[in-house]
Amino acid sequence: MTPTAAVIGQLARDLVLTVDRLPDPGSSGAAGSRHEQLGGKGANQAVALAQLGVRPSLVAVAGDDVIGDVLLAQARRDGIDVRPVIRRPDTLTGLIVELLEPGGHYRYVEHLPPSVLLTAADVRRARQVIAGADAVLVQLQQPEAATLAAARIGHEAGKLVVLDGQIKDKTLLSYADVVRADEKEAGGLGEDVLELGPKLLALAQDDGNLFVWRGGRVKIPLIDAEVVDTTGGGDAFVAGLTAALLAGASYEEAARKATAASGATVTRVSGRPELSDV
Repeated sequence: MTPTAAVIGQLARDLVLTVDRLPDPGSSGAAGSRHEQLGGKGANQAVALAQLGVRPSLVAVAGDDVIGDVLLAQARRDGIDVRPVIRRPDTLTGLIVELLEPGGHYRYVEHLPPSVLLTAADVRRARQVIAGADAVLVQLQQPEAATLAAARIGHEAGKLVVLDGQIKDKTLLSYADVVRADEKEAGGLGEDVLELGPKLLALAQDDGNLFVWRGGRVKIPLIDAEVVDTTGGGDAFVAGLTAALLAGASYEEAARKATAASGATVTRVSGRPELSDV
């Protein structure tokens, strides 16, 4: 039976422009390439999961504009169940603009106002979808009340709960099975979190990805390839880790799958994954 996942996070229009250098104030510059696509952390993870053989449902917010129509149509083509997506009246769908310079140096300009973020009420309305999935992926960039509601629903239903991002409310840890964070998000996050509920801690570091669980640990080195754009690398990582765990992989096997998925994504421009061969 195909495993399923509920992804709670951001849906947005991604616009990526590659530039040789940023123009000076008061001047203009030409873009080398342009990519417009379905994006946002939630949508990126859902796309990656679908490519890895997991059937995802997306719990997110889109506006009631034509951009929302276009992005949801793309998500359906990607194999994502978008029925839980909230169409917020009188709202423009979220926008993320990335300016990407050579060497993988990026700058984001985002328009993600509160109206395109999830509320706790939005999450509770998706209770059946969340509780019915095999895994629940929660992006912690969403408001705390929404992430707490999603993690709690997943935990109480006995599902694999994966938290991605900075832990601001430690109450979340009691509902989590997996916690993933990059170096900026990790803060003071240490192995002691395993005493508070999570079974696996995954930390992205400069020289590799560290995975810690009760009775074991492994550090997987980063891929030896040119990094073009780190956008979406973490999303592919979370999807790869989740897909592997749902398939019954050991923590070390899942760690290698997650690192490979992230590595395949950062060698390409934009955060949209392409994991068919991972």
